[in-house]
Amino acid sequence: MSVSIARVPTQSASRYLQQLAKHWSHKMEVRFTQQEGRIAFPGGAVLEMRADSQTLDVALTVPEGGDVERMRDVVSSHLDRFAFREAPLTFDWVDA
Repeated sequence: MSVSIARVPTQSASRYLQQLAKHWSHKMEVRFTQQEGRIAFPGGAVLEMRADSQTLDVALTVPEGGDVERMRDVVSSHLDRFAFREAPLTFDWVDA
């Protein structure tokens, strides 16, 4: 299992968290509030998000054998779409 985390600077973290959760809610298991969200992907990966006034913290867990880089790209590219006014967002992914 691989865990990647990123702290994304943005003053619109809560809005982006909610937009992403709603976007994927018709395909995946999604739970979210204004400050926290969890998205379970079909292949077993899980994205957890936490929003505050200055950052969106994301933690991406990918099962053994999963394509970590692809999943990072999926998450960052979707968030960039919602953040088109300030995109590209800064994702400094690190392994946890």
